[in-house]
Amino acid sequence: MNQSARPVVRRGKPTRARWTILWLVFLGLAISYIDRANLAVALPYMQHDLGLAAGLGGLLLGGFYWTYSVLQLPFGHAVDRAGPRFLFGAAVLWWSVCTAATSVVSGFGALFGLRLLLGAGEAAAFPASVKAVGTWFPPSERGIATGIYVSGARCGTLLSVPVVTALIGWIGWRSSFIATGALGVVWAAVWVWHYRAPREHRGVSESELALITEGREAPAPGQERPAIPWLEMLRHRNVLAVSLGYFCITFVEYFFITWFPSYLVQDLGFTLLQLGVFGTIPAFSAILGQWTGGYVADALVRRGLTVTRARKSCIVGGALTSSVIAVAAFVRSPGLALALLSISTAALTFADASVWCLPADLSPRDQGPDVGWEGSIAGIVNGISNLAGIASPAVIGLAVGMTHSFVFGLVTAGVLAIVAVLIFVFGVGPIEPLRPGNSGAESRNQAESAS
Repeated sequence: MNQSARPVVRRGKPTRARWTILWLVFLGLAISYIDRANLAVALPYMQHDLGLAAGLGGLLLGGFYWTYSVLQLPFGHAVDRAGPRFLFGAAVLWWSVCTAATSVVSGFGALFGLRLLLGAGEAAAFPASVKAVGTWFPPSERGIATGIYVSGARCGTLLSVPVVTALIGWIGWRSSFIATGALGVVWAAVWVWHYRAPREHRGVSESELALITEGREAPAPGQERPAIPWLEMLRHRNVLAVSLGYFCITFVEYFFITWFPSYLVQDLGFTLLQLGVFGTIPAFSAILGQWTGGYVADALVRRGLTVTRARKSCIVGGALTSSVIAVAAFVRSPGLALALLSISTAALTFADASVWCLPADLSPRDQGPDVGWEGSIAGIVNGISNLAGIASPAVIGLAVGMTHSFVFGLVTAGVLAIVAVLIFVFGVGPIEPLRPGNSGAESRNQAESAS
């Protein structure tokens, strides 16, 4: 971000421009999840037309995350340097073209290549989103703002089932990819036209700018950005522990993003119509959990809890409750199984709202509103955690191919939810801004009293 740019601030009545930015970020993430989940919904029909085995289906669903995970780190660094305006817009345009191009594939090789390219574009989504919201929202509103924008991912997952199912039934699976890809092209144009940093945005009044920048002093003219090397961040106790804990949570989440539609059809015997109707219930639960988690995170801080206790309480409680996904493997009633899965995904997103506050919580706060390391930290956390996007669909897909059942996958997800609880309880120390030369090891002795 160019700190030397002349501020553009309108005087007058209070404005709420930050909420417009928030809802644009929400829509961008929703589109990203529609585009990545399109394959999961269409896969049962594509397998027949393209002759894809179940094992290959798992590789296709997981192939997206090969590039998605690896490119999180460079995109996180890039968005901290250049800002989210053009980077986010270009990334959405890129992955939208890749989505539309899926309509012309004729075999596994081309489809797998497009999934790799799709993952490369979508790698910018979360670092750019975290950066934009971290720039535009003060710590006092960070929980609810995070809950709202991250729920865009859940809304995308929710919409992907009925919308893509309807498109497949109406115009076929090939044309469904063209339709969903077109959404991103429109969003990218609107984003680049509208987005600016708070001090450069003509829709921001002085009162709103004061709220946005509370607790964050503007940098002095010519002030150099302090360097926090990637390797140092990777060695930091909290960054590494949060990444590993979120890996476990992400493993569970990506069952819902990848194999969930196939589970409803194959194990629970849902028809196409039932999939389009009842398959949305867990996604609705996820959105409710995300917003509730953000509200509770802010409410706990307002009641006087430390950021450490507030964040950990939400994350640990949500991850523990999400382990009920394992119980769903052993119930015979489709309705009861769906209810358990709905509870599980709501609990996951309840925890998720606090997890995505952590990059901003860990970023230095004294470098001005437009300068921070939220994007880099988010890139590390999301890059490591989304290796589960490779592992989850591949492991579950291979197990389904061998056992013709999702029991193993659901039990594995439940166990990893418990592992996430242990990591956040015993591995994550006090939540505080990173400092150069501070690996976080000295905070270990304070963890008992702060958590």
